[in-house]
Amino acid sequence: MSTATETRTPDGATPAIGGQLATFWLDGDLYGVEVAHVQEVLRSQSLTRVPLAPTAVAGLINLRGQVVTAIELRERLGRPPRPADTDAVVIVVRLHGEAVSLLVDAIADVVDVDPADFEAPPDTLDGTARDLIRGAFKLDGQLLLALDVHKAVSA
Repeated sequence: MSTATETRTPDGATPAIGGQLATFWLDGDLYGVEVAHVQEVLRSQSLTRVPLAPTAVAGLINLRGQVVTAIELRERLGRPPRPADTDAVVIVVRLHGEAVSLLVDAIADVVDVDPADFEAPPDTLDGTARDLIRGAFKLDGQLLLALDVHKAVSA
């Protein structure tokens, strides 16, 4: 199994991603995170709200006895709230030995990407979303936005 690798873009600035990305849908757009960070994917989980937490912290979930913070990616990326009648899918990622869950609309496929196809984030992204996207890949008729999972779960 191939995991994501990093190389530098031609300008030497942005680290390009290559290898396998776990992809998911969020507000009609396709995003991806390195497979190496993904621990598991779960159906909607019961959330315990955290008083005075930042708005992107949707709450806490109990993952087999482990308390895991749930981050609402729609909020982090400046997207509208998820419709009330739809449940989020939970992607549990592991960073620096800690589990964090990302709330997304739907899970997609694991795709192989070539670092040579990596491009800078699209100019149409602005604000917080631009800071959280490492770059993009053009797939067959679809743009895949590579999420910087470290930045997405911080702050």
